[in-house]
Amino acid sequence: MTTSAAHSVRHVNRPLLQELLTAYGPVGQEDAVRDICRRELAPLVDETWVDEAGNLVGRLRGSGDDGSSPIRVMAHMDELSMLVKRVNPDGTLHLMPLGTMYPANFGLGPVAVLGHHGTVPAVLTLGSEHTTVESRRIWQTKPDRGDKSLDWHHVYVFTGRTTEELAAAGVRPGTRVCVDASKRGLIEVGGYLGCYFMDDRASVTALLETARLLHAENRRPAADVYFVFTVSEEIGGIGGTHASRALPGEITLALEVGPTEAEYSTTVGGGPIVAYSDEKSVYDKTLADRLMDIAAKLDLSPQAAVLGAFESDASHSVAAGQAGRSALLCLPTLSTHGYEVIAADAIPAMTQVLVEFLLAPAA
Repeated sequence: MTTSAAHSVRHVNRPLLQELLTAYGPVGQEDAVRDICRRELAPLVDETWVDEAGNLVGRLRGSGDDGSSPIRVMAHMDELSMLVKRVNPDGTLHLMPLGTMYPANFGLGPVAVLGHHGTVPAVLTLGSEHTTVESRRIWQTKPDRGDKSLDWHHVYVFTGRTTEELAAAGVRPGTRVCVDASKRGLIEVGGYLGCYFMDDRASVTALLETARLLHAENRRPAADVYFVFTVSEEIGGIGGTHASRALPGEITLALEVGPTEAEYSTTVGGGPIVAYSDEKSVYDKTLADRLMDIAAKLDLSPQAAVLGAFESDASHSVAAGQAGRSALLCLPTLSTHGYEVIAADAIPAMTQVLVEFLLAPAA
């Protein structure tokens, strides 16, 4: 086991992480995030391209020393967001979710409506708390009254615009609505970092830092490595499954946030999480064991987990028959699909493990 990776990655690249967190990347509209990734990745690999699905792919040619099969390693660019279902006559917007979450995951407040001709600032709102049963939509959500969980049919987006103004901005059914950039600033919580959309911008950062470290130390894996920044993971691993089918190799490794809850015996202060299964599939045991061994040798206190209510690009790929073997490496994350918190050293830890795995995927 080489030790240069362990000694070279000490701190998270916070400017890059913050830039990625601020960029809007709703499902099917990941362009801004992809542009950042391509800018960072292109100098570090032998070639880059955008495939038919919209994934950004970077190829790092292997040394070819042992004839090993190529490896596809993935982190997704898309984020949880909202979709305009209809534009109401008063200029408000009715929404549906893009991905698995509820209004409380993001909270009421500023949003960005990504119109085809321009971004419209707006507010996700429920309405006045000072109402009675006559305002039934609001009354239903009061804990001392209707006692119903806040859901998408309760909230709406106030735009302050007429329907004509919205049409001129290109706002229509299908328009994406994102949490506003003003709510996307990293905060420090002791030795932790908090922000929306660590899923999966923190893993994207780790994947880019892995490519940077391999390039800086002029280290090449034996086999080709495909760095894949995927689209539409939040609605079924669409980009990752496409890449697993289109690219060479039999192994797909996904990088993700990982839930830290008692039912999985995982903690946000622990080391990288290695999944042995999730709701969609069982991961390759040999690969999972290898990731655990690498993290242990790096003194990173890895956490093995059997996950439920969780899916990834890798598990979707293997379930669809597009990958022969799959693996999942996660950043321990508090409050996944909400206001997410990771340890300040979680991204460097993932990077260390990934570098060593790509250089030696077999023991």
